[in-house]
Amino acid sequence: LSDRGYRPVIVHSREEVDAQIAAFPAALFVDPLTGPITRTALQSLRQAAGAAEVPVMVTAGLGQASRDAAYGADPAVLLKALAPRDSEQHPPRVLLIEEHAEIALALTGTLERRGMQVARAASDADAVTLAGQFRPNLVVMDLMQVHRQAGQAGIVDWLRANGQLTRTPLVVYTAAVDAADLPRLASGETVLFLAERSTSAEVQERIVDLLSRIGTN
Repeated sequence: LSDRGYRPVIVHSREEVDAQIAAFPAALFVDPLTGPITRTALQSLRQAAGAAEVPVMVTAGLGQASRDAAYGADPAVLLKALAPRDSEQHPPRVLLIEEHAEIALALTGTLERRGMQVARAASDADAVTLAGQFRPNLVVMDLMQVHRQAGQAGIVDWLRANGQLTRTPLVVYTAAVDAADLPRLASGETVLFLAERSTSAEVQERIVDLLSRIGTN
């Protein structure tokens, strides 16, 4: 981020976020598993950023294992804490962008069980059409599916063009799920759980790319 002209400021609390808001930060980036954070704190950070009209991007990893072997929390726990809603009477609307139907079904099931509405797009491009109809409160997508080429419209462009970028947190995940194991996920033999995201060079570059796009005024 520094190489691209940004000045990253590390914050550890809601109070530190509030102190930085006056300087009009480009975005709030949260990596909740690398530095453990409670659901209440995550919700508080999201609310502070939303009130100050600062875009929020959260990263996470997804793992796959049997229910007994899964060592991380249900992804819906993180996402429900992040999802704003139109009112207490309305469930949060989550736009899920995932090309693998098995992963999408598993995520949809766990989100719906916690009272969220889910619409799924198979690609970043398809999400643009769906977003106009669905008006999501939260966008969740596989980091590897984010458009990187100039001229390709994606969900970040749609959120900005429709004045929703600072109101709609974006969660991007890396999935450590073997394609050979996807049938087991579909049958319910295995479940998805929260894990630390990948830290490969490509993932880091993609995260910085996306943050740069989100933080462009």
